[in-house]
Amino acid sequence: VEVMESGGGVVQAGGSLRLSCTAYGFAFDIAAMAWFRQAPGKEREGVACLSWTDAPSYVDAVKGRFTISRDNDKNRLYLEMKSLKPEDTGIYYCAPRIEHRYCSNSWSGFSHWGQGTQVTVSS
Repeated sequence: VEVMESGGGVVQAGGSLRLSCTAYGFAFDIAAMAWFRQAPGKEREGVACLSWTDAPSYVDAVKGRFTISRDNDKNRLYLEMKSLKPEDTGIYYCAPRIEHRYCSNSWSGFSHWGQGTQVTVSS
């Protein structure tokens, strides 16, 4: 299993970024996929998840600002981020929930983390 994130950068508060993730080595089209982030000095937290039926779920802090989507033909997961805030700063990771088609309320069951992509939002 390989997972590769890209698209991070430095933006001012209120700006936008689009993250991409390419993943191989498992049945991408029937796996739940999610984005996580880890802020400096904090534990990694779930941000957005997408089931195999394209049903999204978001953590409250990003609802209305972030949109998760997928392209099964390209084995890609995306995270469109708008109205970014300094508290969105962190390393963003995508991960599959292999052999699980649906997201988890506890954000458990995700594995095979990539290197992540850094997002920095300046005030």
